[in-house]
Amino acid sequence: MTVRVRFRREAEADVRDARAWYRERGLELGEEFLRSLDACLASIQRLPESHPVVYRDIRRALLSRFPYGVFYIREGDTITVLACFHAKRDPTTWQERVKG
Repeated sequence: MTVRVRFRREAEADVRDARAWYRERGLELGEEFLRSLDACLASIQRLPESHPVVYRDIRRALLSRFPYGVFYIREGDTITVLACFHAKRDPTTWQERVKG
């Protein structure tokens, strides 16, 4: 079964913002961030349950080389990325996205 990945709008904005921040520090760094994110997403697709649950049924996978986590849920054959957050950010910010 192929697991597909989809991003919530807020998570897409997280990635754009992080890439822009790194890109300001050097074009290659912004692209390296995206490559690290792609590798993290591939890991999630291969073994979605291998990453720890950090809140309710939400799991977190960490990027290599960058202090970011990808927060996601699995719904059948779909991985929904809720956030891509810097490790030092207040976790209640992304948790607010799933309350309700």
